[in-house]
Amino acid sequence: MKALITGGAGFIGSHIAEALCARGASVVVLDNLSLGNLENLAWKKPGDDLEFVQGDIGDEALLAKITAGCDWVFHEGALPSVPRSVAQPWESNSQNLDGTLKVLIAARDAGVKRFMFASSSSIYGDSDAPSKYEGLPPNPLSPYALQKYASEKYGQLFHRLYGLETVGLRYFNVFGPRQAFDSPYSGVIAKYCTAMLKGERPLVFGDGLQARDFTFVDNAVSANLLAAEAPAEKVAGKFFNTAAGDSISLLQLIEELNQLTNQKLEPEFQPPRVGDVRNSLADISAAREAMGYEVLVDWKDGVARTLDFYR
Repeated sequence: MKALITGGAGFIGSHIAEALCARGASVVVLDNLSLGNLENLAWKKPGDDLEFVQGDIGDEALLAKITAGCDWVFHEGALPSVPRSVAQPWESNSQNLDGTLKVLIAARDAGVKRFMFASSSSIYGDSDAPSKYEGLPPNPLSPYALQKYASEKYGQLFHRLYGLETVGLRYFNVFGPRQAFDSPYSGVIAKYCTAMLKGERPLVFGDGLQARDFTFVDNAVSANLLAAEAPAEKVAGKFFNTAAGDSISLLQLIEELNQLTNQKLEPEFQPPRVGDVRNSLADISAAREAMGYEVLVDWKDGVARTLDFYR
């Protein structure tokens, strides 16, 4: 089995690469290293069939070359940030939508069997529903959310028009080891872990009561592998929530980190950010039914593991 992972030196992509190599797969990682880091591939062991290619998903000739002979594509390459898309909508669209289309075309032309791609819970926006399920009408509140929704529609079209088996995974606030913490657009758990380990107050945009379905990275990796292997009639041309099915507020997260670090740091409050969703909780029953998805690591265990990584 041969797989291409775009953004494979990034946070989620590197974990997918590690899991595939552990299974004995042949893996090609494509990354332009604008957000990815070769240190994320330091787990590579002698005997692992892993090839790293530095390049961009906008390079159509390179995509055609490295996609040839692949059975699976895991498309993780993106600019994954709501606030960044608000600040830089054109650059964000170029990577997240134009880039996805180019990778889809390369996969189609190479005869790839299945194409898994990173979508986002931000597609749902705010909703009065107690939990977010795949049948809810999309309500994108940011360019990033709109780009991910359009990418899903492209995925469905490529399945319908060309027979490419596409599976979209709507990630809910994925976190864990290797997540970048030193950017304004970094994930909140990575930023809180590193800040609080230094005794710094965690920064909260809004009142801190906004809730998130924080999803440890092992769960996202599992969802990708299950999506790659599930029967086509159950997953092809579809999209699924990838989450823990549980949500906590940012204040609860800070309380947990205070306990783990034996501190009593108070949050520093700032005005809410444009484009942020108020609450997010996933219904994961569709993924469970279609491909046997189960939560491997809950948020508390995941936070403890992540904190240990950054110590």
